[in-house]
Amino acid sequence: MLNDFIKGKLSSPRFSRVVPCIAKLVSWARARSIPVIYVCDSHVPNIDKELKLWGPHAVRGTWGAEVIDELKPAGNDYVVFKRRYSGFFETDLDLLLRELGVDTVILTGVSTDVCVLHTAADAFFRGYEVVVVSDCVESFTEEGQRWGLDYMRRVYGAKIVESSELVKEV
Repeated sequence: MLNDFIKGKLSSPRFSRVVPCIAKLVSWARARSIPVIYVCDSHVPNIDKELKLWGPHAVRGTWGAEVIDELKPAGNDYVVFKRRYSGFFETDLDLLLRELGVDTVILTGVSTDVCVLHTAADAFFRGYEVVVVSDCVESFTEEGQRWGLDYMRRVYGAKIVESSELVKEV
């Protein structure tokens, strides 16, 4: 949930509407000592392939690559930087999760049918249980949202829940 996706170059009103749900879920997780990990785009100018497809966005060291004020990481949170869609590709996310003893990932963010989808795929390939919080993820289009959620459910066995359901279960 970076500035460029909420207020900047790749922003969408659809993305903004999940911010309050994510904020509540993050507060709930912190209160229960559930690790909160931010996986953030941090692109290198002029060479990252995503920039060729999407235009410059979330360039390392810029305002656009910073987490929005409403969701800033707290002292016990973790931050992982990525240069591709998946939070696992060429990052230390898997190592961090294993060191924390995590067996289930709960995914939030944007875009459901791009970054969330590819992160879910790599989590599944590595043996994690995948939970996608449907009111805490969003796509550029309603079609992309529905397709992404359905695909992750069917192909990766992801559990698709709303934040209110997740909070009740734990």
